[in-house]
Amino acid sequence: MTAPEPARWRTAVVAQVHAKLAQLLDEIAPESPARLSDAMRYALLGGGKRVRAMLCFASARLVDEAALECPAVLAAACAVEMLHGYSLIHDDLPAMDDAALRRGRPAVHIAFDQATAILAGDALQALAFATLCDSPGAEDGVRLGMVARLADASGALGMVGGQMLDLEAADKGADLAALTRLHRLKTGALMRAASVLGGRAGGGDAATLARLDDYADQLGLAFQIQDDILDQTAATATLGKPQGADAARGLPTYVSLLGLAGARDRLRDCHARSLAALQPFDAVAAAPLVELADYVIERGY
Repeated sequence: MTAPEPARWRTAVVAQVHAKLAQLLDEIAPESPARLSDAMRYALLGGGKRVRAMLCFASARLVDEAALECPAVLAAACAVEMLHGYSLIHDDLPAMDDAALRRGRPAVHIAFDQATAILAGDALQALAFATLCDSPGAEDGVRLGMVARLADASGALGMVGGQMLDLEAADKGADLAALTRLHRLKTGALMRAASVLGGRAGGGDAATLARLDDYADQLGLAFQIQDDILDQTAATATLGKPQGADAARGLPTYVSLLGLAGARDRLRDCHARSLAALQPFDAVAAAPLVELADYVIERGY
């Protein structure tokens, strides 16, 4: 057994997931209103790092190398990416983050209109759960567990709850503990779900899934801290969205609370904690997760 080459496995995951997402959208297009389908396709296939899909595959690989060929892993990766895509559409709306750019292109509500953007997000959320329910080759109990975990991660106890805290923070501010809770919900809950779904689809036991949850919890925080650092240090053309957008809205960030040097220290700490969760596992099996953690803290846009 050999470890995958670092860049190649990520490139392969992005290509595979992109192709499957396009197929799933093609399947509903004949019966879906054309403008709605176009907006869904614009949002979901317009680029992106696919970190959550990578988490699904890397976590499945930790459990069993053969799981990389399991259709249920691909279904889980696509479902998580659809949920993430829906969240980005809604986050960009004027009533939320009011962002005109996403990935260097007009946000969905700019490219289409606000009503279409809301409906496209709603439709992607529904399609995510339909895709997970149809996971090929997974036992009913595994499917049910994945659906329940994704629902918790995306609703009031996870991503949506975090977005509510984000909106409140714009008015009330937040200390470091409150900011960490906010991002554990808004960003981290879906990343944790992605990792656990991949491990579950691959046949992981409870102890392995708990370790994956711990790993992804710290990875989600690292991801957000790096976002905050890049928001202060990278240009709009590089970010693909307005530079300094959070500061302009008066939102607390890790940089505003800790300073740039302090945020980088916290980033390194989260990175180390994520890797510590993988220590019990075989180094070769864990290699994609280690490489993904490195990618998250070193990435630009």
